[in-house]
Amino acid sequence: MTDPSAPSFDLTTSPWLPVLRLDGSEGELSLVEVFEQAKDLRRLVGDVPTQEFALLRLLLAILHDAIDGPASADDWHELWQGGIPAAAVRAYLHDHRARFDLLHPSAPFCQVGDLHTAKNEVSSLDRLVADVPNNAPFFTMRARGTDRLGFAEAARWVVHAHAFDPSGIKSGAVGDPRVKGGKGYPLGVGWAGTLGGVYAEGDDLAETLLLNLIAADTDNLRAAAADDRPAWRREPAGPAAAEPGGRPSGLRDLYTWQSRRLRLHYDADGVHGVLVAYGDPLTPRNMHDREPMTAWRRSPAQEKKLGLPQVYLPREHDPARSAWRGLGALVTGRVRGAEQRQEAAAIVRPRVLDWIARLANDDYLDDGRLIRARIVSAVYGTQQSVIDEIVDDALTMAVVVLHDRDGVLGQTAVDAANDAEDAVTVLGYLASDLAEAAGAPTDSPRQAARDQGFGALDGPFRDWLSGLTRREDALERRAEWQREAHRLLSRIGARLVAEAGEAAWIGRVVRGPNGDMWLSAGRADLRFRAELRKALKLSVPERSTEVSA
Repeated sequence: MTDPSAPSFDLTTSPWLPVLRLDGSEGELSLVEVFEQAKDLRRLVGDVPTQEFALLRLLLAILHDAIDGPASADDWHELWQGGIPAAAVRAYLHDHRARFDLLHPSAPFCQVGDLHTAKNEVSSLDRLVADVPNNAPFFTMRARGTDRLGFAEAARWVVHAHAFDPSGIKSGAVGDPRVKGGKGYPLGVGWAGTLGGVYAEGDDLAETLLLNLIAADTDNLRAAAADDRPAWRREPAGPAAAEPGGRPSGLRDLYTWQSRRLRLHYDADGVHGVLVAYGDPLTPRNMHDREPMTAWRRSPAQEKKLGLPQVYLPREHDPARSAWRGLGALVTGRVRGAEQRQEAAAIVRPRVLDWIARLANDDYLDDGRLIRARIVSAVYGTQQSVIDEIVDDALTMAVVVLHDRDGVLGQTAVDAANDAEDAVTVLGYLASDLAEAAGAPTDSPRQAARDQGFGALDGPFRDWLSGLTRREDALERRAEWQREAHRLLSRIGARLVAEAGEAAWIGRVVRGPNGDMWLSAGRADLRFRAELRKALKLSVPERSTEVSA
């Protein structure tokens, strides 16, 4: 029996989850309160976007386990109509509250109670807090590091560490046979750190939770086996890695995967140190039938190396590209150049978006209903030992765009994104031609023009995509987008030409694909306009063939 005088921080009843309410106010809530008030909350607000992703997966594991489902789309629809069963979740959390105590003496939440090194070292909290990665702050107010955390914030970073902790040398925990010379050698980043994270956002947190609550009977996804349990319903972890035994056994297991062994060091005023060691390793190879919150790519290099017929790896997000530029992988499961890279299109799309498409196809969601596909991931540097960047973006689209019925709108969306890519490439060539006409280097002007082009198209494309709702309008909507792209990029092109220096206007002889040619700003402008019309064919009205009277 627990000593009532022992220190405790009960995550089920103590506020620790940062939230944004629908009225714009912010606050912190306990686990019980989050589920009870989910309909009045816009979303979780993590200290960093990756923390929000990790906390959402924690809430999903709780909800899946509390209702032991949903088993089917019909079960899901009952929840969608009736709302989150807060009473059932409250009772569940009460039953398991001992395992949600951050400071429990023997089984603290997501930690190992007696974790220690041979020399009983304790590390700085910079090892835990992701916005001070190993003393290399990059987007933080903690310029001098982290000396102390309150229990609420420490709990959030514990969840985040299991999901996104960098690789590198860790503390060597006593009792872990993998330790050599008192050190834990690199075993890779936390599980979610391997993903190009994707999830669906609704109008409030309740909708977001339900939209991502995938039924157990979902095709091509091992969502739940008989022994699927979250971390708090398993035996408390020790310092050594757990026996794999076919795990993860389902989404509850996966969403709470203990990729690290942690122990917080604290006093009455808060947490002042931490021990971080390696936990249960999990390779992302061919996990496309278990992990729903990422797109996947086929890896010919890994197939050759491992001698396997097919190897799929998570499709990571490029921090230099807006989400809509990777629309093919999200919407249709097809991306440009997939054939050359031998990517099998059928399983590129994230399973969570397949799930949304199924709900729409089965009329559980209205075609015109808007969702936000949110993308979140960490970008690691220096042998994955630090977080260099965090990707956080979103695309709003009608669920009909994800439909499998005929794929017209989804393909229209992808084609429009490709139109933008082609047109911006033409703009880049213009900048390159202008620089070459002046005898200047071309790479920097070309990249600057591309950045300008994508920047100008970003907001308009997102607005256009959110209004793509009717199959009958697909061709006209694409033509509408091409006209807008043509207008915006023509304006930038005209400015580039007008600002070209005297040397570019005079021009010079350059070597072209068909021999020497005279290149000047005027000639570059003509070529730009012709190539832009070619890239955006639907933007140019067809000439009438009627003969005037």
